[in-house]
This record gives sequence, C-alpha cells and structure tokens, in this order.
Amino acid sequence: MKFGKSVCIINVGGTKYAFPEDVIKDFPLRRVSRLHSCASEREVLEVCDDYDRERNEFFFDRHSEAFGFIMLYVKYGKLRFVPHMCELSFYNEMIYWGLESSHLEFCCQRRLDERMSDTYTHFTEEHHETANDTRTDASSNGKRYSKCLERMRRTFEEPSSSLAAQILASVSVIFVIVSMVILCASTLPDWKTAESNTVEEHRIIEAVCIGWFTAECIVRFIVSRDKCEFVRRPLNIIDLLAITPYYISVTMTVLTGENSQLQRAGVTLRVLRMMRIFWVIKLARHFLGLQTLGLTLRRCYREMVMLLVFICVAMAIFGALAQLLEHGLDLESGNEEYASIPAACWWVIISMTTVGYGDMYPITVPGRVLGGLCVVSGIVLLALPITFIYHSFVQCYHELKFRSARYTQSLSAEFLN
Repeated sequence: MKFGKSVCIINVGGTKYAFPEDVIKDFPLRRVSRLHSCASEREVLEVCDDYDRERNEFFFDRHSEAFGFIMLYVKYGKLRFVPHMCELSFYNEMIYWGLESSHLEFCCQRRLDERMSDTYTHFTEEHHETANDTRTDASSNGKRYSKCLERMRRTFEEPSSSLAAQILASVSVIFVIVSMVILCASTLPDWKTAESNTVEEHRIIEAVCIGWFTAECIVRFIVSRDKCEFVRRPLNIIDLLAITPYYISVTMTVLTGENSQLQRAGVTLRVLRMMRIFWVIKLARHFLGLQTLGLTLRRCYREMVMLLVFICVAMAIFGALAQLLEHGLDLESGNEEYASIPAACWWVIISMTTVGYGDMYPITVPGRVLGGLCVVSGIVLLALPITFIYHSFVQCYHELKFRSARYTQSLSAEFLN
C-alpha cells in the first residue's frame, strides 16, 4: 500500500498508533497487515471503517482498551483478558483483529472455555429466537394473521411476556394443583371408602383438568414455529405422557364396558394413572427455580456422569471388601446380611450418602474400620463435582433471572400503553 507517506496512523476508538509502512507489512495482526496489500481506497475501506488520505490515518471503530491489551501481546507475546470486560466481548475483538483463542494465556483460555460452555445453550436459544422473530416480522409485514399467531405463541410459551400470558399461566397452575390434590387424596383409605358417593364429582373434575391440559397442548402445537422441535422438547413429551393415560382408561371403558373400579384394579392402568404425577413438572414453565434446575442438569451432565462413576467405583470396591470381611472370612458364623456383594453394595450406598438406615451394619472390627473409611470417602467423592454443579446453578439462575426481567420490562410497557 502506497499513499504517499511512509508512516501509517492506526486510530482505534480514539487512540492513535503510528507505525512505519514496512512494519505494517509484517504486522502480527492480520487485519492490520492486510492494509499493506490494499491497492485502492475502496479496498482499504473494506478493512477499516474510515480512511484519511491527507494524514494517512486509518480509523477502526473498535474497543480501544481491548486493542491496547492486544498491542501488549504484539510487544511482549502474552495475551490476557481486559479486567472487568466480558470474556466473550474480548474474544470478539480478538477475532476481529485476526487472533484465536490459542493465543491467550492458559488461565485466560480456560476462563474463555468455561464461559463459552456455560452460555452456549442460552446464546443459541436467544439467537434462534431473534432470527425467527426477524424472519416472522419480515414475512408477515401487513399480515394480521401472522402477528396474531406470534402473539398467541408468546402467550402460551412465555408466561412473563404479557399480562394475558401471566393470567393463562396462573390458571394452568391452579389446574395442576387441583389435579395433584385429587390424585394424592384418591390414595387415602378414607377417600376410597367415600368414593362411591362422590365418584361422579371426581370424574367431572378430572375430565375438566384433562380437557384444559389437552386444549393447552393442542394450541401450543398449532402456534409453534417448528412442529418437529415442539415434539422433541422434554416438557412437551412429559405433557403427552401425563395426558395419554386418561384417554387410554376412557377408551378401555368404552371398549370393554368395565367400570372405573375394575379398571383401577388392573396393575397396568394403575401405573398409567399414577403417571399423571408428571403434571408437577409442568410447573417448570412458570417457576424460575425449576427452570434453573432443568438448565443446570442439561449443562452439567458430564459432572453428573462423573459423580455416578465415582459412586459405582466406590460401591464395587467397598462392597467386595465388606462382603469379604463380614462374611467371606468366616462362612459359618459370618454376618449373613453381607452374604453377597450386591447386598453389601446397598450398605455402601447408604453409608457413602450418610443416610444410615440401620437395617444392616458391620459387626467385626475390620468391618467397622472399613465402614468409617466408606463414610469419609463418600463425603469426599460426593463433594468433588458439587462445586462445578453449584457454580453452574448460580450462573443459570442469573441468566434466567435476567431473561425474566426483560420480559417483565416489556410487560410493564405493555400495561402502561
């Protein structure tokens, strides 16, 4: 690049840097070095935001402090995050100037990996939602039907999006609570005695609840953007599992002519009836705490698997040793409760979790020493992954709380309007 001057000025967010032209040619930052190969002012403006020919000054509308830290990397070869700056924002600056995450120091690279893994799911959902909203607004410009469909979708899917959505969510929660109370009370002995007199009332309440849940599920399916994605969502699968048993029971009544008392005597139908307890999980749509728990389990499945592996390995080791010390060394007068390794594994799991039912316990001195080691090992092994899960839970809670606060702001604006 030759524009009449041998000194080039790089202006990044108001901070100026002067470099000789031969330094620009071999500059470590790819975006800056590309200036040397530009043959025209048009090509220059494809690299930077503005250009002053008289002063040979190139303007970049970027974060000046972040570029200062990147220049420290150019000078000293060490790249670290800017204090009090979002890791993802600094990473975007790095990509703009032509750097990669591998140029970061190990401690900062680990922070970036953790940050990206924590926010990947949230960012993906927000990105797709924004893109879908843009496409919907563009395609439905002037179409009242599409706008009403999108508003209805938000009303059913996002309880905090509007006043109508909050009312609908409250009604749904009431139906869930009523259904759960009836289901739990129906297992009481006194309830079964009085059921013959009030069976019709219970049937009506049950039918109304099922009708509401069915209508809600059908409407949400109709207004959903992607029908396949709707079917694959865990909460929607749980809704289907909770609703289906009722219709199976009604169908068998119509086909076989059996009354409800005979149907509930069947093991299969009783299992299907009890599956309605899954309706409790529907509350996750309306309560931040349950949403946080679900999102934490999704992000921490590796830690959960690691915790399960720890427990299984400890159960195998301590179970085999407990069976040997309590029963294997003395077959005649040994402790019969430890006659097999699977039986000893039950003792291991209740000891490692410090539950201690007291249904079985070691009676030999070596067995008791092993029991103490088992309890201490359980405390340590269970505590190791809990730290990662705790930090992920806090992060998920703040993310969901921030999203809820945004919806609350839009709700307040809608209410004032």
